[in-house]
Amino acid sequence: MRSCVQGILIVGAAICAGLVLLPGSSGAQTFDDLSEPVLIELFTSQGCSSCPPADRLAERLNQEEGLVVISRPVTYWDRLGWKDTLASQENTDLQYAYAERGLVGYSGVYTPQSVVSGRFGEIGSRERALRRKIAQGASIREAVIRVRGDTDKGFGIGLAGETQGQAELVLIGVDRHAEIDIGRGENRGRRIAYTNVLKNERRLALWQGGQASHVLEANALDIRGADRYALILREVNAGPVLAARWLN
Repeated sequence: MRSCVQGILIVGAAICAGLVLLPGSSGAQTFDDLSEPVLIELFTSQGCSSCPPADRLAERLNQEEGLVVISRPVTYWDRLGWKDTLASQENTDLQYAYAERGLVGYSGVYTPQSVVSGRFGEIGSRERALRRKIAQGASIREAVIRVRGDTDKGFGIGLAGETQGQAELVLIGVDRHAEIDIGRGENRGRRIAYTNVLKNERRLALWQGGQASHVLEANALDIRGADRYALILREVNAGPVLAARWLN
């Protein structure tokens, strides 16, 4: 069942809850037939001298299968004399919203912070501790995203699973690699590389659990400055992340 409310597609209906049907497909995949990627969001800043080790770790983790790594530069260190050229207020707002809700582990507002599955907080440079949080995130299986298609023809997206409340399917556009020369502040004189830097995000649909499908046209991959895209299924109001997957 589908209906449009204020221009946003509402999708949901508990039908064949254990299967994921993709648009244009006569087949289905079961809920448990594939492992689910884990989302890692790194809150970082060009003005933070403690962040480069976390930025390097994010680059390494990005090479591993089963992880969706996104860098979210924040704005609040700009007061130290260097305006972060990649930061956005939306990233800062999300981190504050996570802190207000509370995360398991190292919650609060600080950099570098890695948030795993929108549930677990960890200092972003502590690899062993972060990997433990990743294992915890991987053990939670509430929903899945299945994708068929390509960037030339568009994608069919299938959702299945459960949510405690309303969730949103979000398209994330990132810049795979950015290198910045820092002119002032704590990292003055350094050239720092950033991985999968958020450029923008766009809500595609609302979801209330069960099975649902969505068609993403190829021309929707038009976020300025983005050369890679991901899908995130997240409970609304900065809630837990139920599923995540790269599109390309």
